[in-house]
Amino acid sequence: MYNLNLNKIIEEIKLNKYKRILIQLPDGLKPQAGKIADEIEKSTGAEVLIWFGSCYGACDLPVGTDRIGIELIIQFGHTKFVKESGW
Repeated sequence: MYNLNLNKIIEEIKLNKYKRILIQLPDGLKPQAGKIADEIEKSTGAEVLIWFGSCYGACDLPVGTDRIGIELIIQFGHTKFVKESGW
């Protein structure tokens, strides 16, 4: 139903040899969190944790992830920030 670019994510994880990853999803995608995590783990061998807290956009990063060894945070479902000239 959604194009989550999992192949690109899996390539990035393998390329950088990330071992512990956090995925952050908006509420509408949270029911798919287990499937997404399973696919990433199966394809990379990395441990995937799921952030089930609130998520109000790309600037809403979970606090303290460095203390639990998160090497990469993957945020799904956020609009890209586009810098326009004149701002």
